[in-house]
Amino acid sequence: MIATLRSDPLAFDTIPNVPEKRICLISTLAVLLSLGQVSAAAAPAPSLQIYFIDVEGGGATLVIAPSGESLLIDSGNAPPNAERDTKRIYAAMQLAGLKKLDHLFITHYDTDHAGGVAALAKLTSIGKFVDHGDMDNAWFQNPNYEERWKNYLSAASGKRMIVKPGDIVPLKGVRVQVVSSNGEVLAKPINSGGANPYCDDAEQKEPDKSENSRSAGLLLSFGKFKFLDVGDLTWDKEMALACPVNKLGRVSLYQATHHGFWHDVSGATAHIRAIQPQVVVVNNGPRKGFDGPSKYEKLAKIPGIEGIWQGHLSLFNDQDHNTKEDMIANLEPSDQCQGHWIKVVVESSGKFTVTNGRNGFSQSYQAH
Repeated sequence: MIATLRSDPLAFDTIPNVPEKRICLISTLAVLLSLGQVSAAAAPAPSLQIYFIDVEGGGATLVIAPSGESLLIDSGNAPPNAERDTKRIYAAMQLAGLKKLDHLFITHYDTDHAGGVAALAKLTSIGKFVDHGDMDNAWFQNPNYEERWKNYLSAASGKRMIVKPGDIVPLKGVRVQVVSSNGEVLAKPINSGGANPYCDDAEQKEPDKSENSRSAGLLLSFGKFKFLDVGDLTWDKEMALACPVNKLGRVSLYQATHHGFWHDVSGATAHIRAIQPQVVVVNNGPRKGFDGPSKYEKLAKIPGIEGIWQGHLSLFNDQDHNTKEDMIANLEPSDQCQGHWIKVVVESSGKFTVTNGRNGFSQSYQAH
């Protein structure tokens, strides 16, 4: 016999051998359990978000962990473009619902990566500054570098975290491991790295002594999903990560080194083929980075490549050596640029969706 609810919500037709109070309690629990299940099913699991902010050939990549904690990788250009870039960074923060930055990770101190620190520090609160260590004194021969270094030290005073390869940056909900810093790279493989067949006859280049070679790079892990950003790390350091063994394993998403292998300073084939990214985002400008058809071909020939996204249409390259127009955030030259972003949302299942802020075009992928 099924209980029938009368006008009195606590009154039921009798069920043999079951007291009415117990029936009411069981029914109430069933309703609450049912509501709880519906509520749990409706609440989406926290996701990882990554914004590739257009600073027109500079660096500014905003990471929001599932915990809500944030990490900005690089701060965009120095004046006179600092105001433009910091406004774009702040707009992305607002879009993501952030009121402050928990971490600012500076890959290196070149003007297009660390030049916006002073302006950004005036615009928002920054909890911790992560960097590769002090600037090489040789750079103080350039007054612009010396001023930028003083500005950085002033903003970061009492908040610096100097990292070396292997260190972990504490960002709740994800694992952020430093893979290069201050001219050094990981001593041992991580992320199931190992033998690299692309090392045979791989091109080597003379050691680079610029600030680029000291870039701090990171591998971010969220379950199956892996994201690699090594700033402007140079060819010889990429080779140190790749040969004789691949120290990084395979990655889901890769921010193309040095804005798309600018001037062939970066882009060691043995490194790129070894990490075998599924998707690449190129943070190039209209005429900075991604300079020539060979750079596009280097990405297009990665085994298993599923998507190439660009911050800008490269004016160095023809139509066949830019990605599909839907996957380019900005099509105009700098004087007309609107500063559209590229956004990546990563689910706990490993599914990640890339969206173009210019046109809303999206493409989803599954991390291997």
